[in-house]
Amino acid sequence: MQKGIIGKKIGMTQIFDDKGNVVPVTVVEAGPCVVVQKKTVENDGYEAVQFGFGDVTTKHVTKALQGHFGKADVAPKKFLREFRLADCGTYNIGDVVKADLFAAGDHVDVVGTSKGKGYAGAIKRWNHGRLRESHGTGPVARHAGSLGACSTPSRVFPGMKAAGHLGVERVTVQNLVIAKIDAENNLIAIKGAVPGPNGGIVMISDSVKA
Repeated sequence: MQKGIIGKKIGMTQIFDDKGNVVPVTVVEAGPCVVVQKKTVENDGYEAVQFGFGDVTTKHVTKALQGHFGKADVAPKKFLREFRLADCGTYNIGDVVKADLFAAGDHVDVVGTSKGKGYAGAIKRWNHGRLRESHGTGPVARHAGSLGACSTPSRVFPGMKAAGHLGVERVTVQNLVIAKIDAENNLIAIKGAVPGPNGGIVMISDSVKA
């Protein structure tokens, strides 16, 4: 059975394994999630399961979403995410998915939104090198430098790596290992780092490359 769940990143800490080694982990509050919708090839053109995560009052939900939750006969949820699983037929609307769906040692892929860094220069954003800081270079050591040729082609090609908005992008980290599960509190400890800030929403699913 292919698995997936929505969670909230709590933060990073460290635990000790059976041999006494320190393991850096990211703690994620995973679930409980409710199956809100099942998408089928006949109706939607593809198969997927839509999960809802995080309780929210009805007054904070749009009329359209109120009808969406009412059709599924589930309480309103703050976050909705889709998972294209290989065996969507095993899920039914109203099913509750919790952290104990996974087990320690499972390999997972985690999708999150990276931290926003605002407007950043070419060095921070693209890891460009600095210019020479001698022989009259001037106060431009961290500038981008030349962007292309002169009279030909007389323009800057699209996709040029330059200064701009850094972060707030969908990031997927593959093949992470679950170090520990706290089923009672719906907590998953994942070895290593997970995209996004503390409190950010992440999607955890079985690794496609395990």
